[in-house]
Amino acid sequence: MPFRPAVPVQLSYGIGKLIAWNNESSLVTLGVTDLHRARSFYEAMGWSQAQQPDSEVCFFQAGGMVFGLWTALGGHGAPGIELAHNVRTPEDVGRGTDRRREAGGRIVRPAAPADWGGTTGAFADPDGYVWEVAHNPSWTIADDGSIRI
Repeated sequence: MPFRPAVPVQLSYGIGKLIAWNNESSLVTLGVTDLHRARSFYEAMGWSQAQQPDSEVCFFQAGGMVFGLWTALGGHGAPGIELAHNVRTPEDVGRGTDRRREAGGRIVRPAAPADWGGTTGAFADPDGYVWEVAHNPSWTIADDGSIRI
């Protein structure tokens, strides 16, 4: 099953600051230091059909939103950003982080039971952006990847 950054994508940064995006969000762009390496990593995760208008940026269609990689940001993005991908089973958390490691990412938090009753783990992409992979037994994931809480 391809990685679907889908819905909602959760960005958290700073102490106590949280932005929750639903499927009405239009674009998330990450600053990368090496576009080829970053694009290869995300394609290995299942993203496909990137549009690359020049050598500095590429865009992936991600459900109802667009996900971009841009070298002009070159690491000047907000440090500490964490995006979340919710999965259907607790076992999918470990499989998810392992798959990202195999694609060139780095596990920053192995899959483990969470205090809130689910399972969580995290990996960093080649530029250090952290993605949480989580299973929350209280949430329903629809066929289109959207979350129902």
